[in-house]
Amino acid sequence: MNAKKAKESYDGKIENLMATIAEKDKEIETKNLERDSLIDRVLELTYFSLESDEEAINYFEEQGYDAEKLELTISDQIIAQNKAGADNPIVPYAGMEGNMAINKVRLLNHKWIIADFTDGVYWGQLFIIYDVRKDGVVDFEVAQSFLYPRSQ
Repeated sequence: MNAKKAKESYDGKIENLMATIAEKDKEIETKNLERDSLIDRVLELTYFSLESDEEAINYFEEQGYDAEKLELTISDQIIAQNKAGADNPIVPYAGMEGNMAINKVRLLNHKWIIADFTDGVYWGQLFIIYDVRKDGVVDFEVAQSFLYPRSQ
């Protein structure tokens, strides 16, 4: 009789443990799916970026530049033109509620940049063509810009 009760007790514990294992397996599977989904999302978001464009990286390396360092340098050059009391000269709009300043810069490849700017109330985006000359100087040309209308 004791053996039968002990077996039933062990069987119950085994069932509980099996249910716990199945639950944990589902959690792991869900987390793996979420991770894979996040990885896919990151790959999608970085598709148009210098860091994921092998041809653009090779272009700079053939000119003797480290693409990662150059990307930081170019971003810094654009943002460094934000000055207290003055609009960033790259932005083709005068600040209406403050000075126009560039907030975010993304190099898409070895020739194109997108940037976001604001004066604190109004904001917009720029499409910039850039060129790194042989002497290392970077030339910028705003090809397109857009200022969003102020929402009421």
